Amino acid sequence: MVRWKKLLGLDGQDRHSNFRDEVRHLLPTSNTDVIPSALPPTTVTKIALRLKYQIEQVIPCELEEAQIIKAHSPIITPAVIATAKSAGGKDHAACIVYCLLVCYRWFERQAMLELWDADLHHVRAVACEVLAKQIIEAEEDQAWLLQNLLLQRFSILVDGEPTEPANAVEKAVDLHALRVIGSSGYQKCTKYLWRGWLVQDDQYPSNFIPWTNKANTTYWDHFDPDRMRAPQYQNAVQIFMSLLYLALYTGAINTINYTGDLDVVEGILYLMTAGFVFDEVSKFWKIGWNYLGFWNVFNVCLYSLLTVSFVLRMIALGHPLDDGDGRRGHFNELSYNFLAFSAPMFWMRLLLYLDNIRFFGAMLVVLKVMMKESLIFFALLIIICVGFLQAFIGMDQIDDNAKVTSFIIQAMANSVMQSPDFDGFEKFAPPFGIILYYIFTFVVMVVLLNILIALYNSAYEDITDNAIDEYMALFSQKTLQFVRAPDENVFIAPFNLIELFCLILPLEWWLPTKRYERLNNLVMGVIYSPLLLITSWLETKEAWVVRRNRRKGESDEDTVEEWEQLSGECDWEGDGWAKRVEEGRPNVETEVVVVEGEKTRREVDGLREEVRRLVELVEGLTKDRGGGKEEKKDEGDDADGKADS
Repeated sequence: MVRWKKLLGLDGQDRHSNFRDEVRHLLPTSNTDVIPSALPPTTVTKIALRLKYQIEQVIPCELEEAQIIKAHSPIITPAVIATAKSAGGKDHAACIVYCLLVCYRWFERQAMLELWDADLHHVRAVACEVLAKQIIEAEEDQAWLLQNLLLQRFSILVDGEPTEPANAVEKAVDLHALRVIGSSGYQKCTKYLWRGWLVQDDQYPSNFIPWTNKANTTYWDHFDPDRMRAPQYQNAVQIFMSLLYLALYTGAINTINYTGDLDVVEGILYLMTAGFVFDEVSKFWKIGWNYLGFWNVFNVCLYSLLTVSFVLRMIALGHPLDDGDGRRGHFNELSYNFLAFSAPMFWMRLLLYLDNIRFFGAMLVVLKVMMKESLIFFALLIIICVGFLQAFIGMDQIDDNAKVTSFIIQAMANSVMQSPDFDGFEKFAPPFGIILYYIFTFVVMVVLLNILIALYNSAYEDITDNAIDEYMALFSQKTLQFVRAPDENVFIAPFNLIELFCLILPLEWWLPTKRYERLNNLVMGVIYSPLLLITSWLETKEAWVVRRNRRKGESDEDTVEEWEQLSGECDWEGDGWAKRVEEGRPNVETEVVVVEGEKTRREVDGLREEVRRLVELVEGLTKDRGGGKEEKKDEGDDADGKADS
């Protein structure tokens, strides 16, 4: 029951007495208007310029991208990686990955400004990604990697002013740096954020600290409303609310009130819509333009239709039930038409919560990219349609037949939908009308639609080729959506209406801070108690796994797979298997041509040594034979002398 004592304010121990002087400001909070950078922006900018200079010297000319990204790259060598890591020294090493991502953005922007060297700058940007990935994956200190290298916030100077502080995790998602996002350390950080193992500090929400109860096996210590900050639990609540939202909509659309009165189902439906609208506005206000995405625009369209339906229903209720002109029935019918019109969007909204599944996640990325590519098609289509429409309307005015204008617009729309109608244009300003319509149909159906198909095909191929990286990027983006706009009190829509109208407006402005926080914890404990009963049980089971892994010296999230169950009973060195494998192991770190050349060089060196030894042996034998002849000659001369004497 220690947790509930803390919620009631009975635990007076200050858990933040040893809080570090340098606060790692990671996420915006309502307590501070401006979050400073962990390092001076001038220092961070100079380090980024150092790295930019290094990459420009390492890649002085245009190279193939394959040489940069392949394993054991001859360009991104261990020496280059070590030099990049030393750019900030020991005191400023935490900002290296962030600075490499800044350089990545600089090179991509430079590629857009200097089109004649676009390929060169693009390759340099890829080198920034590869360097950042290598540094992340080579870091052995996991605590320093997660809390400093990836989650510490930094700023640079632009026009003499510091930019908004951001960390490497956010920067990689904003820049869509797939190679950095796909690194093992980055994904581990994202996983810890998703599971709530790295949480916001209670007193300083801009700071991330490890969750202290990760290995706590006590059930009630996990029954904590603060655990609703974990993205996985917020996502679970959102899925439940989305299904409830769809069920309420189904009930409202299938039980039409012809009198125009609001029933309970419709009232809850519109109330939940208001909560979703407030949630979208709040997150956009805190995050800014980086929060906007395909699904945000989609939700805004849905909520707008429901808002129009609600307004029309209120207008209908403003007329008496037995009015003679039928205005109440007209607005009531129009309200239900808007409500029914939004049905496909209600069901498509479910796809927003299926992106945790890899297949749906990749397909949703394809859909989002296709919608962006469609902007090119619609831009061309609008310009062409306006030109032809003006021509057709001009012919219509000459013929003095204003009723044909609606026919012109409908016929042009049919052409766009690949269902042209040529009959109506045969007598329309002959022969100009039919000729112009043929030209319009050809341009739209043959040229523009084939351009659209090509754009869709290109988008599909680009995404499916990197389906795994795109899925990881989507998952990371979803995780950051929960943690980028933090709140000390997590009220998930539509519960945010309780926070807004029952806590903030009537109480926050006059109630003491400690009492207000205690009241918020109690309200959250009551609201989320059904879910907390389940999550506490699940986290208790995870705590036993964490304890077992720590006893073995493994990482907290490690799991034992089938191939690891008997791995401890195998001695590859003792039975000689390791030696046999080493003898037959190919050298994958070096190119085959280089390996064969090195082998040939060794053979030539050996042959040269043998030839040298053979020459020395021959020379020695030659000398020995020459010496023997001289000795025999001397002996012969002595014998002749004796004979003469």
